[in-house]
Amino acid sequence: MSEASFRESPPGASTSDLVNQATAQISTLVRDELALAKLELTEKGKRAGLGGGLFGGAAVLGLYGVGLLLTLAVVLLDLAWPLWLAVLAVMVVVFAAAGVAALAGRKKIQAAFPPVPRDAVAGAQADLQTVKNAVREGRSS
Repeated sequence: MSEASFRESPPGASTSDLVNQATAQISTLVRDELALAKLELTEKGKRAGLGGGLFGGAAVLGLYGVGLLLTLAVVLLDLAWPLWLAVLAVMVVVFAAAGVAALAGRKKIQAAFPPVPRDAVAGAQADLQTVKNAVREGRSS
């Protein structure tokens, strides 16, 4: 909220009217800031979930890579050169894909943390400063 969103009080308003008006405005302000914080945390949670999913995909691909590595060991023992080369090539591709997925997952999780609603905090600080300024101006007039 900005200073412009606060309504001007009528010149002859009583103290109880001013208190009621301030209470209503503060209540609205708190509700709006909580809604903003909720939206921001929901977005960060979605990013963390996507990053976790990518890490899960990396783990699955890593397990397939281990399976292919074991298959390669068996084929090497069998000394079948063309089959060995094919398994090696597939294994390298699977490990490369696992590495890419792990890096992408790490990047997504880092983007989601820390899970602090920065926009809501900044908005609350700005609102607090606006209220302080209004109180100062009210005392000086």
